[in-house]
Amino acid sequence: MPSGLVALLDDVAAITKLAAASLDDVAAATGKAGSKAMGVILDDAAVTPRYVTGFTPDRELPIIGRIALGSIRNKLLILLPAALLMSAFAPWLITPLLMLGGCYLCFEGAEKVFEAIFGHHGEEDVAAAPTDAATVEKTTVSGAIRTDLILSAEIMAIALADVATSSIVTQAIVLALVSLAITAGVYGAVGLIVKMDDVGLHLAKRDAAATQAIGRTLVTGMPIVMRVLAIVGTAAMVWVGGGIIVHGLEGFGITGPAHIAHAFSAAGARVPAIGDVTSWIANAVFSGIVGLAVGGVIVAGIHLIAKLRGGGGPVSP
Repeated sequence: MPSGLVALLDDVAAITKLAAASLDDVAAATGKAGSKAMGVILDDAAVTPRYVTGFTPDRELPIIGRIALGSIRNKLLILLPAALLMSAFAPWLITPLLMLGGCYLCFEGAEKVFEAIFGHHGEEDVAAAPTDAATVEKTTVSGAIRTDLILSAEIMAIALADVATSSIVTQAIVLALVSLAITAGVYGAVGLIVKMDDVGLHLAKRDAAATQAIGRTLVTGMPIVMRVLAIVGTAAMVWVGGGIIVHGLEGFGITGPAHIAHAFSAAGARVPAIGDVTSWIANAVFSGIVGLAVGGVIVAGIHLIAKLRGGGGPVSP
């Protein structure tokens, strides 16, 4: 009996170690997959605050909450099952879809860069807009959730590509954890950002001079933070999209761009003391160049199609 008990305890210990190792693998895969989707996450965080512009402060957090719930539904009820089915029955689709998403990121980033440089030349929408606040809010939330579906699809594709060789159970757990973590992180941060000016106004009314100074700094600084966040989000779209395309082409045997990217990274790595940082920057710069080039071609093509159709203005997805 004692020997049987010892054997049982050994089995329990082995199972516990195996489970712990599996959890470690899942945690590592989740972190890695989430970090690779950072460009899309930054863009999501940069875009979302625009959806509460023009609404009263008491409706800002409820709107963000509704968009976040829609994002969860997008990821868990639509994209997660689709990703698992694709991984099980058509894994060869992962890289092409990832590259397609990369092209979309490049297009979005390039369009924002060109609009910042040359201005927006599209015709303003003069159609009668709904004036009822509830209708406007419903329309805004619906549009935000549709946009989130595109960004979430790219996040899920990036995460899936990173765990494509894992078991279907690991894939499901990692994708679900990435979905929940990214949604909570993005919309939690957005909620803090959009309410930070209200916090600043509250602090500016306090009696203490230091508290007032902090409040005024928040009020005057948040517009700057929003502009910086938009710039970082645009840059992230371009370099992440370009990097996805470079790696995808390498997977299809077109290795020229990847070799150039490696050369950029190697040149940056030669900088003393900060070689890792400059290597990453050099690689991001090359990926950004590729992303701008690809996005510029797509933007030019869409403008040309619009002109041929008689629209005269850019076409946005």
